[in-house]
Amino acid sequence: MASTINIAAYSDALVVLGTAGIVVPIVSRLGFSPILGYLGAGAILGPLGLGSLIRQFPVLYWFTVGDAKNVSGIAELGIVFLLFLIGLELSLHRLWTMRRLVFGLGGLQVLLTTVLLGGGATLYGKSPSAAIILGASLSLSSTAIVLELLSNQERLTTNVGRASFSILLAQDLAVIPILMFISIIAAGPGGSVLNSLDTALLQAAIAIAVIVVFGRLLLRPLFRLASRSRDLFIAAILFVIIAAGVVANRAGMSMALGAFVAGLLLAETEYRKAIEATVAPFKGLLLGIFFFTVGMDIDFRELVREPLLLAGGVVGLVIVKSLLLIALAKLFRLSWRVAIETGLLLGPGGEFAFVSIGMAAAAGLIEAPLARFTLAVTSVTMAFTPLLSLAARRFTSRLEPGGAVDPGLTIRPSGGPKHAIVVGYGRVGKVVCAMLKEHGIPYIAADSDATTVTRDRREGHDVYYGDAADTKFLEACGLATAAGVIVTIHTHKLIDDVVEHVRAMRPDILIVARARDADHARHLYGLGATDAVPETIEASLQLSEAALVGLGIAIGPVIASIHEKRDEIRHTLQRAAQQAGRNTIRSVKTKT
Repeated sequence: MASTINIAAYSDALVVLGTAGIVVPIVSRLGFSPILGYLGAGAILGPLGLGSLIRQFPVLYWFTVGDAKNVSGIAELGIVFLLFLIGLELSLHRLWTMRRLVFGLGGLQVLLTTVLLGGGATLYGKSPSAAIILGASLSLSSTAIVLELLSNQERLTTNVGRASFSILLAQDLAVIPILMFISIIAAGPGGSVLNSLDTALLQAAIAIAVIVVFGRLLLRPLFRLASRSRDLFIAAILFVIIAAGVVANRAGMSMALGAFVAGLLLAETEYRKAIEATVAPFKGLLLGIFFFTVGMDIDFRELVREPLLLAGGVVGLVIVKSLLLIALAKLFRLSWRVAIETGLLLGPGGEFAFVSIGMAAAAGLIEAPLARFTLAVTSVTMAFTPLLSLAARRFTSRLEPGGAVDPGLTIRPSGGPKHAIVVGYGRVGKVVCAMLKEHGIPYIAADSDATTVTRDRREGHDVYYGDAADTKFLEACGLATAAGVIVTIHTHKLIDDVVEHVRAMRPDILIVARARDADHARHLYGLGATDAVPETIEASLQLSEAALVGLGIAIGPVIASIHEKRDEIRHTLQRAAQQAGRNTIRSVKTKT
């Protein structure tokens, strides 16, 4: 029986996956950005690159993508997940806290850049809708490349990192109305534009309302049930993303918009951290697939067709956006150093220009040659982002820091520096969190019981659902920048797993763990706990303190003696753990 499998589609998918498994690791080892590696691989191996030579050289069939349609489904899925992750990383509280920089500085940047670039396109005879699409698309910068650069340089928490994050956040929010505008204009009938706009907006409002209402009612119960199994939890995440996307698509909008709204809703729930940890292993691959398909739209022939015009477009785009950003940053009282570096970092174009301009070109709103030229300009500026960052740092290093720091810049992109992670939010965990709050220490509380977390959050407690023995969940809680981890759970095995994982990930961090008894405390010291508090011994010390005070001993000497006894027991347990470790090493050496 003849096979019905579409070998062409499978071979093209293998090229995309092979890029993720082979090409990108090589590019990363050479010191280049993986994102630029995906873009370059997509351009070289795509249908506009070596894929266009398959007829002349049939052997290229297995190493290139011959037809973009074969991976279009994967590409769309990548965009959907990218918008979902953007929504998940947002929260209404964060937006409100950073409103001055996000909606002020970032919003003005998008609006004014759109007006300037769109006005220029109008002067060259482009229609108002095409001019708006071009200006808005080029106003966006590359969130992935800029944040990756700042993260690798460990500068996300600097003034430049926070200012850049705020502007990129505004740009990410602007993607939604841009995509909606293109969908509405493309779907509008030949009659009244206003009537088609009203109809499309009404459909969009109804679709978003449906997603929000059902999300508010069903998301928490769904994830509470799914939390019983990791497989079910993953299935629930995928179901929510795809279902929200399908609802948006049936209303005439992009699936990405529905996924964004779903992510925004889940960001407000106690399952946010657990979802981040679950999606994390797939995040890199999905984003890589997205950037590979973005690279497939880069036409190398466009780069050499009119090199002077291309160079003028590249320089013009970077200069216009950078100067505008610098002026706005100074208007918002940022220092010259922050303003200049932020301007040059965000001066290049971004990946979403490929999405919006590609949609507009497919709908006939923008001529194909203009779309190819604009995407060529965008791709070249994106490739120059690391060099512009380096030039900005060297130039601004000569400037003296000056100007008052905007209070909004004290907000981190996620979590807070030197915070504590409290594992377990039962009776003990609540007391610990209350004491941390009283002394002004920021913390993230987590618990693996979905039912109690839901109840606690309804009562106003800031606690997240998740498994602290999962390394991805610990990363989502900000373990890399945390000052300490406090383990308050009572399950023996789970305490051991958390201590072991945390110590493996952060050899330098403070770990204070609850222990069942002296033997368990000694075992935890052997696993790397900084301090282990055995329940039985602590109870006996408290009983002793109450008895001594009740028998007439002054409270000062009693407290001092209790502290001395506690230190004595702690040192004894630590020495016993160290001796056990040495005995184990000797035993291994003897056997070998």
